[in-house]
Amino acid sequence: QVQLVESGGGLVQAGGSLRLSCAVSGRTFDNYVMGWFRQAPGKEREFVAQIYWSGGSTYHADSVKGRFTISRDSMKNTLYLQMNSVKLEDTALYYCSAKSFGSTWDYWGQGTQVTVSS
Repeated sequence: QVQLVESGGGLVQAGGSLRLSCAVSGRTFDNYVMGWFRQAPGKEREFVAQIYWSGGSTYHADSVKGRFTISRDSMKNTLYLQMNSVKLEDTALYYCSAKSFGSTWDYWGQGTQVTVSS
């Protein structure tokens, strides 16, 4: 059982920066993967980035590559999404998620809203 709680969302101007956090609690495993997803109104949920907790290797979607960076602080059991050079199209509800390697994304937070203004 894993519990995820996102925070850090809010209103940010285009071109600005924001850092999202995801507090992780409960039982974790050496082989689990953490990820960020987002969903804009009327659109499908979209993968943003993932990180292997143990080794720290990452993968970012093309839409955010070079602008967003996923990371984790093992001592704080916290996942981060550093969002730089945000664009209007980044506006969405951002979700933290977790899965075992090779499995589905089984654990989800409630989401934190990011709104980018011009």
